[in-house]
Amino acid sequence: MRLKVGIFCLWLGFTTASMAATQSPSAHDFTLPSIDGGDLDLAQFKGKTLLVVNTASQCGFTPQYDGLQSLWEDYRERGLVVLGIPSNDFGGQEPGAKDDIKEFCDVNFNIDFPMSDKLVVRGADAHPFYKWLAQELGRGSRPKWNFYKYVIDADGKPVTYFSSMTKPQSGRVRKAIEASLPR
Repeated sequence: MRLKVGIFCLWLGFTTASMAATQSPSAHDFTLPSIDGGDLDLAQFKGKTLLVVNTASQCGFTPQYDGLQSLWEDYRERGLVVLGIPSNDFGGQEPGAKDDIKEFCDVNFNIDFPMSDKLVVRGADAHPFYKWLAQELGRGSRPKWNFYKYVIDADGKPVTYFSSMTKPQSGRVRKAIEASLPR
């Protein structure tokens, strides 16, 4: 009987370890398509705080690009990476191809922070990264419109999120970023 219990415990431990190995415990386990072509491996940002934002070029919140670029300029030396993720999920407000999006961001907002190619961020077809964010932060954190903002700490763990209505340079966003910056 002891041998059976021991084998069961060993199997259970192995199964749990195998399951843990297949789950994504941090943002650093994800790779996104880059707006520049190729892959944008989030593992390159280990040790840095991420501010991830689903963006769109034809949205009433599009002027928030200015605030995102300012945050990037203000905090990048302290370990912040702003990551823009274009999406056409809300009102068809990001209809262009990646080259169009990149040009729009450069010409209108002088954006130089990293960006992914256009992704689905909601629903059954959402990119696994966004499904993981919702799992980690709760269903209420799913983006309900463009320019939802997610703060992810230097260890790759989501800390908090902000709706489209919260401007990037608000005190709440700055406070969350500053609390999450690497020490």
